[in-house]
Amino acid sequence: MPLTKELIKQALTGVAHPDGDDLVSRGCVLNIAACDQDASVRICYTQGHPDQPQPPRDTLSNLGKFAEQVIRAAAKAQDIENLGLVIDFVDHAGQVILKLKSDTKNTSDTAESNAKEQVPQNNAAAGLPGVKHIIAVGAGKGGVGKSTVAVNLAVGLARQGHSVGVLDGDIYGPSLPTMLGLETMDQAVIESTLQPFLVHGVKSITMGKLVDPEKPLIWRGPMAHGAFHQLIERTQWGELDYLIIDLPPGTGDVPLTLAQSVQLSGAVIVCTPQKVAQDDAVRAARMFESLGVERLGVVENMSYFIGDDGKEYDIFGKGGAQQMAQKLGLPFLGSIPINTALRQNMDSGNPTKNFEESTAGGPQLPSALDQLATHLVAQVTLASMSKSNQAPTLSIS
Repeated sequence: MPLTKELIKQALTGVAHPDGDDLVSRGCVLNIAACDQDASVRICYTQGHPDQPQPPRDTLSNLGKFAEQVIRAAAKAQDIENLGLVIDFVDHAGQVILKLKSDTKNTSDTAESNAKEQVPQNNAAAGLPGVKHIIAVGAGKGGVGKSTVAVNLAVGLARQGHSVGVLDGDIYGPSLPTMLGLETMDQAVIESTLQPFLVHGVKSITMGKLVDPEKPLIWRGPMAHGAFHQLIERTQWGELDYLIIDLPPGTGDVPLTLAQSVQLSGAVIVCTPQKVAQDDAVRAARMFESLGVERLGVVENMSYFIGDDGKEYDIFGKGGAQQMAQKLGLPFLGSIPINTALRQNMDSGNPTKNFEESTAGGPQLPSALDQLATHLVAQVTLASMSKSNQAPTLSIS
């Protein structure tokens, strides 16, 4: 019988909080995940008391060790001897302040010996041969137009003369087949290596061309993890200046897999103006920060609507994402409007039309997309200088 979230939660009721009650009763257990012989628990020691300072690391470590003991006991009762367990202590912003990670040895000392202050940092990952810059495009929630931004960003960079690839990392809901017009094309494989499609000046690969387009992918996290890993490793990209990776929404398995698999030049966070989208975008920004990924900036998508009369309408409250970027101290890469032409061009698989006034509903959309690509290149350059500790020089002759 597998170890379930309910059994882990029940076990944690036996872990007393130093200030009274148990971790579960006080609401300190924020999240539990369990799959086969692996489990993870997310705990906020000061949950419900935001003004209370975080306790010393020794306090959290001892609490974590006891939590591990009771979880392992529950696992053993289900005949699971080799449990992989991760216990994260976080603050009220969701930032990991102590990670206790144990391998499959059934000893309480393992957790302490493998304790880390942060999740694995991205700078420890390797790059992709021939690819200069890998950019992740992510968002805290779905429906904010992340894929639209990723595709148009890739096309915009290609139009500026860069060699560009785009990888559809949204395993469960791939959008590139529609947005790039790949429906009638067949995926080529040469010597077990995926050959990317070349359309609209960019190379592309997507899970949507490897499975039945009408069949849902009912996969657990590890399966999505493995599929994404193979898309990265088995694609023959060749020489690229930029590889844009369209991530699924949220802060789950695929973003973590990406950060552990390849070294990123940075991440772009997509957000719409309204407050509910900003809240989730902040979580995405914090996730990239905890993974050691440079945050290149924020894009406000659907910033305003352009009517057929040419007027602008702030349906969602223009400027909200820009204010969020300022609060987080992140660059603001630009605002992208929405109009009927944008929707039609993306649905028909022809994003190139978004860059021409005659097919983009006027000058606003092409101008916004060109500026987005230009601003991203500038931020990547600055990030590269920072990583290499290089300062710009001025030569006078």
